[in-house]
Amino acid sequence: MNFVIKNITRNAVALCYRSTNSIKLCQTSIQDNIKCIHTTIKQYDLMDFFDSKKNWNETNIRVGRAWRLDELRIKSNTDLHKLWYVLLKERNMLFTMEHECNEKVRLFPNPERIDKVEESMNNIETVIRERNTAYYRLETGETGERPVVDVVNLFGLPEKYHKQEHFLPKFMNSRWVKSYMEHGYINSLSVKKFYRLYQEKLYNIKRKERNRNFNQVQHLLKRFPDMDLEKLQAEYPDVDLEKAKRSKKARGHFLPKY
Repeated sequence: MNFVIKNITRNAVALCYRSTNSIKLCQTSIQDNIKCIHTTIKQYDLMDFFDSKKNWNETNIRVGRAWRLDELRIKSNTDLHKLWYVLLKERNMLFTMEHECNEKVRLFPNPERIDKVEESMNNIETVIRERNTAYYRLETGETGERPVVDVVNLFGLPEKYHKQEHFLPKFMNSRWVKSYMEHGYINSLSVKKFYRLYQEKLYNIKRKERNRNFNQVQHLLKRFPDMDLEKLQAEYPDVDLEKAKRSKKARGHFLPKY
């Protein structure tokens, strides 16, 4: 009887010891996995939104240039994904520091850092779009981009419209159809009047620019009679040089050679 009790006790102790070791092993594996899942080497919590303390009172911070397209094209998608989040964190930090400097009425050092980060992020998007376009052209023969069509907006002006999915088709969307009907808002007299005045405004802008360039060419011909006319024509292609040379404003106190 004593022998049976000893065996039962020994088995119970061994089972408890094994279960304790398995629990500790699971805890250590979970902790190791948690330590591996993070985006930064050091965890600063909300301090990731602020620059390092050594740069708080600096007026000039040495930084590098933006990432170029040629440098990003040779990187893998995984590297681009990591770099995107690094730049995203950097941009959030710079926006926070800029806001804090404005609140403290201080000069934000090197504000061009924001432009460099945004340029790098735009270049990453360009590279990703190039790869997606190449993949879809190879697989489906299309670009994979959202199709774009030329439409007329509510002011009667042409614009580019990126197609997207809607809950209702066109013929069931009465709010959209009524605007484009024969007597709808887009074909109304007020929209036509606005479009006519808008075209007149654009014409006046081009006319003033053309007159300004013509007067500038006359002034240059008057000051520099020996200048190269081919380069002048390339600089101002919309100006008639023959007419400018015959004008009185282009004549100075000398006998023109042309």
